[in-house]
Amino acid sequence: MEKRPTSHDVAHLAGVSQSTVSFVFTGRPGISEATRERVLRAASELNYRPNLAARSMRTQRTGRLAVVVPIATMNPLTLLSGAISAAREAGYVVEVVSLPEEATARDDRLADLIGSGQHEGVLAFTPLPATDSPADGPVVLSVGEFDDAMHMTGAFTDSRPITEMIERLAAQGHRRFVHLAGPDDFPSARARRAAYLEAIERLGLESLGVFGEEWSGSAGEAAVDRLPADAPPLAVIAANDVIATGAIRAATRRGWTLPDDVAVTGWDDHPQSAFLVPSLTSVSQDRERLGAYSMHRLIAAVRGGDEPMKPDGLLTVIWRESTDSPH
Repeated sequence: MEKRPTSHDVAHLAGVSQSTVSFVFTGRPGISEATRERVLRAASELNYRPNLAARSMRTQRTGRLAVVVPIATMNPLTLLSGAISAAREAGYVVEVVSLPEEATARDDRLADLIGSGQHEGVLAFTPLPATDSPADGPVVLSVGEFDDAMHMTGAFTDSRPITEMIERLAAQGHRRFVHLAGPDDFPSARARRAAYLEAIERLGLESLGVFGEEWSGSAGEAAVDRLPADAPPLAVIAANDVIATGAIRAATRRGWTLPDDVAVTGWDDHPQSAFLVPSLTSVSQDRERLGAYSMHRLIAAVRGGDEPMKPDGLLTVIWRESTDSPH
């Protein structure tokens, strides 16, 4: 059996003392960033993982973090991937905790987790209940990416891409717009609707209406079916890619060509959106980088370090064939 790498091996490869390796993985202050990166790089090359049981006995620290995410809601895998990778790079083991949908059961599960003392920190992507955890209990950090109804909030309610898309389409010559919004009980849908209305008014454009029912292709299809026959040339601003696909289907069935008669934009940049005919202009959301940033915040709180800077560019408009200048 291949010998498991030790902290001594990491120290030798990184050119530092064994105690320095220990300090890096326990988060002890006073280690320069260059030294820390050298140790972590050596540990990665050797596939070294610290002995958490031994560390816990020596330092009274578990080396464990928990990530709480509402699994029942939108796909959280990229958020988790970024958070877990960041934690592992810092030498932590991560437990992912799913939550019941019922509010009381969810709060009880969170309170048990926070008060268990098994984790040095808890990263929550959902609001946390008030608890009576002792002062020396785990550090709890909530980044608030979901609200109490398990709807997306936080960084991804930033609606500036809606404004960017409308401004570019208006510069291309589009004067008529319609917004296919999501349900009003979603903060992201409300933010995108508000951005749409603000841009239309500010730029002196014509809106044929705001239709908001559900996050479905049938909702987008029904909305475009209700538009008057003389609607084109028209730009459709859909609140997500699924709604946009329904809009494209309805426009095509009515004999309207894309992007000549109708330009369509979506949101989420689903993997299939680049392969539609025409390919769909959409908004990419870097959930993995948000997850990593959130975990770095938690680790900084656990170790008493400086909080990292919030990353820019989490939302990016991906321009594709579904948007172009009207005739």
